[in-house]
Amino acid sequence: MTPVARLNQYCADILNGTIPACRTVVQACQRHVDDLKKKSRWRFDEARANRACGFIEMLVHVKGKWAGDLIHLEPWQCFCIGMIFGWVDRTTGRRRFTEALIFVPRKNGKSILAAGIGVYMFLADQEPGAEIYSGATTEKQAWEVFRPAKLMVDKSPGIKATFGADVFAKSMYHGAAGSRFEPIVGKPSDGASPSLAIVDEYHEHDTSDLYDTMITGMGARSQPLVLTITTAGTNQAGPCGIYFDRVTKILNGTLENDRIFGILYGIDKEDDWTDLEVWKKANPNYGVSIDDEFLIHQLETAKQTPSKQNIIRCKHLNQWLTVDTAWMDILKLEACRYAKLTIESMKGKRCILGLDLASKVDLAALVAVFFDDADYWVFGKYYSPRETVEKEENQHYRTWEIEGRLTVTPGATIDYDEIKEDLRQWYAAFGVEAVAYDPFQATQMSLELTKETINMVEVRPTVLNFSEPMKEVESAVYGKRFHYDACPILHWMFGNVVAHYDKKDNIYPNKVRNENKIDGVVAVISAVNLIMRLRNAAPPEPQIFFL
Repeated sequence: MTPVARLNQYCADILNGTIPACRTVVQACQRHVDDLKKKSRWRFDEARANRACGFIEMLVHVKGKWAGDLIHLEPWQCFCIGMIFGWVDRTTGRRRFTEALIFVPRKNGKSILAAGIGVYMFLADQEPGAEIYSGATTEKQAWEVFRPAKLMVDKSPGIKATFGADVFAKSMYHGAAGSRFEPIVGKPSDGASPSLAIVDEYHEHDTSDLYDTMITGMGARSQPLVLTITTAGTNQAGPCGIYFDRVTKILNGTLENDRIFGILYGIDKEDDWTDLEVWKKANPNYGVSIDDEFLIHQLETAKQTPSKQNIIRCKHLNQWLTVDTAWMDILKLEACRYAKLTIESMKGKRCILGLDLASKVDLAALVAVFFDDADYWVFGKYYSPRETVEKEENQHYRTWEIEGRLTVTPGATIDYDEIKEDLRQWYAAFGVEAVAYDPFQATQMSLELTKETINMVEVRPTVLNFSEPMKEVESAVYGKRFHYDACPILHWMFGNVVAHYDKKDNIYPNKVRNENKIDGVVAVISAVNLIMRLRNAAPPEPQIFFL
């Protein structure tokens, strides 16, 4: 079968359920099928798709049991390559996709796939003076793609001789076309004009600087490509997580962008991760480069060793999980997200506010926790000073500011007046029964608000005060009694919480690194502390609500 025939069969098998696949993979295949039917700017050129795949299949494997054998592309690989190189502008013939995200777990041959695409664009893309970069934040990571690409050319004598490629220690050069291929750490030089930038393991990047610089440098190219091949990571608020969310929206149709190709392998939220059959959905090279014995061992290890569960699920099921936490199952928390939930709809429910002012120079949190006999509904306001938001490592803070999720106050410290005003408004609007607060940093504010007849209740962050409320929050999440408005800040903070247990099975929230903020979760736990005291008390007299 030709590569395009394999591509078409793959699409059909995904869409009819013959090949098990997660929702985003089904959406990627459906997008291709739907686009074929449209009379739009774009058309699918089978010859170009076959040419790119055919070239890569003339290269050899460079390691493992197939070392020295010609590469044979699996149907899913034909799909990825075919999409990138087959879709073109109906008028100009230039490629449609300028960005591509292939989100796939470890051991599925992603480095070989990226290296093959790199070699094709280096030697056979007919781009004068092509510049191919394998970019990363460390030299070791940059070589993860460049090394196999270099060996592919060096060990494929027919390719090397035909194209006249020179292979050096740290670069490759194609004299006839004036093209080069090399690894790069950090940003390329000002004079660089990438035709292809390969970003491997993007989840390891703290900022989008390298990615952005590559995009900026491509302005002179007629059909450039930024190819990102990565697994999931531990910071969905980082640049990779933001990109992942963007592509997810493109695939589900909530965001339109004809210039980005994406395929996101993983499992669905409702899937039972302990079922080995589910693992086939996340691993397209199951039975090829990754065998069932390996995955069975990984599955059993994850079941038996909680400390390893998160990293295994992250790297082999492509689930965005915080590796350094054993407290919250983030997938269960996701089931509690309700994007259409509004605080206005809470009218008539009892309410406690939680306040955490742990740091004047970073993040502060004010949460409203509405409750009845069993359930909780949580909304939050978050605050940070401008100087903190502008720090390079806090790119996600800037995103939240743009989205209206984060209140940014001028200067180097948080302006507590902003928090007090929001607290007063919520207190009056919802007939709040009390405000739970940690006296650290908040004593003066508490005195001021108490004079205004606001009921401020001190909840010190001790094991005695936090253990049972923290267990109650966990139980509520697992029992789907916890509801929140899909706020990415609270979601991120839950993912940062490390549970510390003592000998008496008490539990306490901690964090591994200072940048892993948990203020919103602490505020929720403080509020639940009061709620657990009040739940059996008679509700107050009905209040008049206004917004």
